[in-house]
Amino acid sequence: MHPATMDRTARRILSFDSAAGLFVGGVVLGLSGFVSELYGLPISVVGFVGAANLIYGVYSGSLVLTAHTRGQLGRPWVTALVTANLVWSAVCGVLLVLHWSTLTPLGVLGLSFEALFVAGLAVVEFRRVRPYAASPLVR
Repeated sequence: MHPATMDRTARRILSFDSAAGLFVGGVVLGLSGFVSELYGLPISVVGFVGAANLIYGVYSGSLVLTAHTRGQLGRPWVTALVTANLVWSAVCGVLLVLHWSTLTPLGVLGLSFEALFVAGLAVVEFRRVRPYAASPLVR
């Protein structure tokens, strides 16, 4: 597909992705002590997870604003977003392995869900957002 003005669905996907990252990051950081106990994770790991989600939400939100004002994004920026989702999915898997002995069942479920959720977003963004991205570094 030739890069064109980003369609409404692609912008909604990016908006959803940003909102999810910002919401989860804010909740996890705001309730870090509770989440630490609920998941069986050290508070430092919970803080890392919350901060990473917030940073990701801000980045994907910046792409939403760029797509809204310019109509399209540079392909490298969208590829970075997709890659970040895949890397975060792997990080969640590593956290599962590293903290398996202390994780509660809810912690296992939460980290597993997050890993699958962001991997699914990576696939959706690769298929539905990246085709609208221009090859040069448009940002």
